[in-house]
Amino acid sequence: MRTAISKQSMVLVPMDAPGVRVLRNVPVFGYDDAPHGHSEVDFENVRVPVTNLLLGEGRGFEIAQGRLGPGRVHHCMRVIGAAERALELLCRRSIGRVAFGRRLAEQGVWRERIAEARMKLDQARLLVLHAAWKMDVAGNKAAQKEIAMIKVVAPNVACEVIDQAIQLFGGAGVSDDFGLAWLYAIARTLRIADGPDEVHRNHIAKIELGRYLTR
Repeated sequence: MRTAISKQSMVLVPMDAPGVRVLRNVPVFGYDDAPHGHSEVDFENVRVPVTNLLLGEGRGFEIAQGRLGPGRVHHCMRVIGAAERALELLCRRSIGRVAFGRRLAEQGVWRERIAEARMKLDQARLLVLHAAWKMDVAGNKAAQKEIAMIKVVAPNVACEVIDQAIQLFGGAGVSDDFGLAWLYAIARTLRIADGPDEVHRNHIAKIELGRYLTR
């Protein structure tokens, strides 16, 4: 594994370099994030000067890891903000929407869901703050468990809260009128981006087990 990692390098490839072709912009859940989204790019016999090598030969993994910790905190902050927006929309809609003679906000099932959403969001936020604090005081490597934890927790909580908001809005929730479908697409995608849930859970378990295997 170490040998494979050491062979990874990063280079800058200009978009106008001969042999570079952008085949298409790939939509995610039907949304197009161009120009900063994801594209299918074809590289055919592309050549760049050695000066385009970043940091040094074999240091590509180091570059990737250097941004992943702070990047994951940033992702989690954003997705918690998205879930907060969804919860606000849910609450306002539940107060204004009447079904079966009562506001949805007066119905027990929605009060329970709103309470659960608030508790889970605050738990996720505190976990993210803790991870960021540990990165500041101990460094990214020491905080790798906390970083992995927030990467699992924050998007999953956001998916749940946004999904509940969509459910309350009904058909309007899956339209583009209120932005909930777009927020859900962001949160659901984040469970794959920067490492899927399964990879992070496996990493968390290894660290936790390591506390006992070394005794």
